[in-house]
Amino acid sequence: MSKKFGKVIICAALAGPATMKTQNPAVPYTPREFAEEAARCYRAGAAMVHVHARDDQGMPTHEIERIRDTYNAIKDKTPELIVNLSSAVGFGKTPEQRLAQIMAIRPEMASLNTNTMNFSMIDRSTGRIIADFVFENTFTMLQDFGKAMESEKIKPEIECYDMGGIDNTLLMAKQGFFSEPLNFNFVFGVAGGQAFRPDAFIAMVNALPPGSVFTACGVGLDQYPSITQSCLLGGHMRVGLEDNIRVPGGGLAKGSYEQVEWALRIAEVLGREPATPDEARAIMGIRTS
Repeated sequence: MSKKFGKVIICAALAGPATMKTQNPAVPYTPREFAEEAARCYRAGAAMVHVHARDDQGMPTHEIERIRDTYNAIKDKTPELIVNLSSAVGFGKTPEQRLAQIMAIRPEMASLNTNTMNFSMIDRSTGRIIADFVFENTFTMLQDFGKAMESEKIKPEIECYDMGGIDNTLLMAKQGFFSEPLNFNFVFGVAGGQAFRPDAFIAMVNALPPGSVFTACGVGLDQYPSITQSCLLGGHMRVGLEDNIRVPGGGLAKGSYEQVEWALRIAEVLGREPATPDEARAIMGIRTS
């Protein structure tokens, strides 16, 4: 069954907007740390890294020069890698700040979020609210960010935290500005989004337009079940310290690269080989010229 699906793209999300060194010392903050971790992920089998740049204190930043320095450090050390920048950046950033850094740096791919939602930190053992945010992504932003990315040949990675994100994207796609194939990333386990459920995953895959490419990631304990089901269904896999600081068994991950190694093991058991960056570009329809 797995042979017909072809190669699997493994993406490593290196930091995110919230994971800190106090939780796992391997979280990168500086451009050099991002570059070194990205190189380790590439050697482990990743074709792409997803990046939220940080300042020296570890806070997510929208400052274009810091993001550019981080991006350039990764590309200088590992030019083969696809670098996927975040258009979310971090909490509290304006739409203008979020989009400006994407347009200034023009990566091959960038995230495109699909709906306004709660995006919070909650202690899952007690239900206690630790931090509470509203993540703003209006239809106007989905339209304007998507059009701007496509105009610069930046492939959108369409982030869906539930089925509604797919429906919102399909509604905007009627305007005709998205290039094919559409690339979706299903995000499971965010407090405010959808928890991982195998039947919900299948329903989301069935809702995609023909020819779409899909990846999955999961927060915390949802990480490994979600990437395993994605691989089983012909999709792709995202791991990394943005989503989860641990490896199977509960130990702290030595870095995102160790989670890439686990993703590769899962793929190999299911009979799928990892895609190279150039193979990933072809699968996702990234325009190279």
